[in-house]
Amino acid sequence: MNRRKIIVSIASIVSIDLMLVMIQPSNSIAQVNSSLLVSAAASLQDVLKEITPIYEKSHPSVNIKYNFAASGTLQQQIEQGAPVDLFISAGAKQMDSLQAKGLILNNSRSNLLTNRLVLIVPQGLSSGIVNLQSLTSEKVKRISIAEPRSVPVGQYSEEVFKKLGILEQLKPKFVLGNSVRNVLAAVESGNVEAGIVYFTDAKISNKVNIVELIPNNLHSSIIYPVAILKSSQNQQAAKDYLNFLTKPAIKTVFVRYGFGT
Repeated sequence: MNRRKIIVSIASIVSIDLMLVMIQPSNSIAQVNSSLLVSAAASLQDVLKEITPIYEKSHPSVNIKYNFAASGTLQQQIEQGAPVDLFISAGAKQMDSLQAKGLILNNSRSNLLTNRLVLIVPQGLSSGIVNLQSLTSEKVKRISIAEPRSVPVGQYSEEVFKKLGILEQLKPKFVLGNSVRNVLAAVESGNVEAGIVYFTDAKISNKVNIVELIPNNLHSSIIYPVAILKSSQNQQAAKDYLNFLTKPAIKTVFVRYGFGT
């Protein structure tokens, strides 16, 4: 091979290498860029699934993954070392516990949303239930609420009945659910005559009727705190996503689903 051919061959190789360098950065970034795991209360499932594509469209290098469950369950998973980047709880109690144990990033906690409680019944079922006091009737045999020890909506529900002075009377009728969505499903199926869920959960169902919007003074304030976990390996991406959730355009989506902001 003469000197001219060698130079041409080298030039060709260099040209190919430069093309590969130009093509690969976006792929490489997609591979090494952030994958965020967000643990969120079950009541946020529908709204976050609508919001996520909006975020990922403007942040193609970030992949959002969700773990939806009762806030108490998520809290326990985090305490046991689950690799969570961001936690959105449906109650302050669970976030308080993580903060007390030094598991959330300093100054990253804020209150994201609010919600309301509602009493619901299966659509089309004539049970005579017109308000909370109706639940004491002997005709009402089964009432679904979430497990008060681990699910915030269950805690709020128990507070309501205690404030009304009917908790002990109703306890034998309780069918406990492991999340607010479990309670909603129980009412939708007609397996129980009534249940207490968040307004946002009742709003997405066409199988239940809202009987009563429960007054806020009967229970603790329903606040959804959010925070970044100190153990997160993607804290900057988590901060960016958290900031995105507070933008006015995204707040309108939360409001459309029935949340307060």
